[in-house]
Amino acid sequence: MPSRALPFVLLLLAACGGEQAAPPEGGPDAGRAEATVQVLAERVRHAEDERRVEAVGTARARATAMVRAEVGGEVDEVLFETGDEVKAKQPLLKLNDEEEVLEAKLARVANAEAKQLLERYRRIEGTGAVSGSSIDEAQTALEAAGLRLEQAELALYRRTVRAPFDGHVGLAEVDPGARITPETDIAQIDDRSTLYVDFPVPEEVFGRLEPGDTVEVRAFSEGGRAREASIVGIDSRIDSTTRSVTARAAIENEDDALRPGMSFAVSFKVPGRSYPSIPEAAIVWGGDGAYLWAVENGRAVRKPVAIVSRRAGSVLVDADLPEGSLIVAEGVQKVRQGSPVEASGAPWTETPPPDTIHQGTAGGASSAGSL
Repeated sequence: MPSRALPFVLLLLAACGGEQAAPPEGGPDAGRAEATVQVLAERVRHAEDERRVEAVGTARARATAMVRAEVGGEVDEVLFETGDEVKAKQPLLKLNDEEEVLEAKLARVANAEAKQLLERYRRIEGTGAVSGSSIDEAQTALEAAGLRLEQAELALYRRTVRAPFDGHVGLAEVDPGARITPETDIAQIDDRSTLYVDFPVPEEVFGRLEPGDTVEVRAFSEGGRAREASIVGIDSRIDSTTRSVTARAAIENEDDALRPGMSFAVSFKVPGRSYPSIPEAAIVWGGDGAYLWAVENGRAVRKPVAIVSRRAGSVLVDADLPEGSLIVAEGVQKVRQGSPVEASGAPWTETPPPDTIHQGTAGGASSAGSL
């Protein structure tokens, strides 16, 4: 009899235990609200993808020439010192001109005689003592004598070598007593009141630098002193080896501290598209790439992003983020899709420098950063 009642007792105990395990209706776990996540949020601001291009350029004078004589002969006198500032047409060198001086004197005498003869014929023209053909011959002779005088004076003028333009002369390549020809170098002359700096511009930014734009140049010899230079021209073709085009910038050299041939560091900014600029800490990396958390209607919304460029403390991203929209800047690891968030903000005051593209010297190999 007791053995038959045992299953009934066990069943009754199990039923009682099940009732005790069930939570009371309306207890503390019923209808529990989803926890709100505390985060630090920032407002999205847009910024241009501005790049700084850097290159090395070489300076040349505004005008430069190698001074040579138009004729050959023996040097009588060198009329300049190395480094002299000279004016256009100022004598620089004299060749022996004894023969040319004599030729000029003879031409003047012949011209004077021809003039006197014509004047004498004119005085007696109406008397019948001289024919009309004789007067015509005298007129022609005077014109010929005048031309021979001009030739003699030009030959004498060419015995003096003059400066072709205002500038500074370099080292003298000849000395008095030397015999020179029209191919002999006498001295280099440079107008360095303005210098032109030629430098390479990467093909990838071609068209974004134009004449009239301003670039910053720094002579390596001046310890980093910055000067402004204006673009005056861009070459008509791109070098197929360096993948760059040569640009020319003009520097005013009023203090005469710069010289042709100097090397310059050239830099300039290139504007680009406008992108959302966000704190770098807001980026989260997942299995499908980078994303961030936006705050919409008090809840976290995952936004995929593509990083355009990195800057100190910030990144420019390609994403659907209107200016002024709210994103999670700190606390991203605590956030899940759709979770309620309570955002508190702090000013983001970093002003990051632009990205930089480096370019080699004009005519040399280049190493441009990617855009």
